[in-house]
Amino acid sequence: MTAVRITSFGYLHGEPPAAHLTVDLRHHFRDPHVSPQLRNMTARDSEVRRAVLATAGVPALVEAMSDAVVAYLHGPGGQAVEVAVGCAGGRHRAAVVADAIQTALADEDITATIVHRDLDKPVIDR
Repeated sequence: MTAVRITSFGYLHGEPPAAHLTVDLRHHFRDPHVSPQLRNMTARDSEVRRAVLATAGVPALVEAMSDAVVAYLHGPGGQAVEVAVGCAGGRHRAAVVADAIQTALADEDITATIVHRDLDKPVIDR
């Protein structure tokens, strides 16, 4: 059985994990961190999930990442696929998008495991 693993992370907490597909959300998608109401929340909070998923371009990116994983799985290698999704701190955008990719893959009957590397780390004041 081919395994898919999705890791969300924050670039401010260290190097990105090794992956076949890495997406960097830092520069193209609005950061919930800038909102005082959302700053200390995480992807576990519905307000953060709604804000990230309502960001223009995010739904299309989730679909594209899911399609890319499916393409890798159908390749001749038949190997596990590692996906890394990063933002600045790893608490908002990356974790929400990683969860959304997992859901999109489930819709294709593909089971993916998730690791939120930095979700529970402290907020980084910038």
